[in-house]
Amino acid sequence: MGLYTHEDNSLLRIIIRGIVYFIVLISLAWFLVYGFMDQTIISGQSMSPILHAEDVCLVNKLAYDLGNPKRFDIVLFERADTGKQNVKRIIGLPGESLQIRDGYIFINGELVTSDHIGTISLSGIAENIVELGKDEYFVLGDNADSSEDSRFANIGNEQRNNIKGKLWLKIVPISELNLVD
Repeated sequence: MGLYTHEDNSLLRIIIRGIVYFIVLISLAWFLVYGFMDQTIISGQSMSPILHAEDVCLVNKLAYDLGNPKRFDIVLFERADTGKQNVKRIIGLPGESLQIRDGYIFINGELVTSDHIGTISLSGIAENIVELGKDEYFVLGDNADSSEDSRFANIGNEQRNNIKGKLWLKIVPISELNLVD
């Protein structure tokens, strides 16, 4: 029996196969992340306690090419007033009416409850009923008292085409690596 009799088991072939698999895996990961994902750095404390200033998150850009944003999704959107990107949670969906009364959110007259929404001390423009158009979303920061969001006239309702993607994974700090919900 020679050195190459069992080619599948030769050490050199095993090493080369491992290197090729590693390169293919890294290439596929790179393609997925840069083709369908984006990353964003959180600024401020408006999404606390889920997200904090300087957290880095991956954004799934493909999520809304295949479907529509859902209530309570955390999204990356481009503000119409400044062109800057911002991160907030979707509360109101297209065609709904929304109002903030006595610190609570009412959609189509029904109280909305969620672990993500605390009492809201400032209603802003949502003190009166806000009607959402067919491509409009009402976004709100989890830390509403420290958030500039749809309650303020300069931001207002967010247009569907301004929503860039759904936050998917917090990657920095690495000790808090976690799916974003």
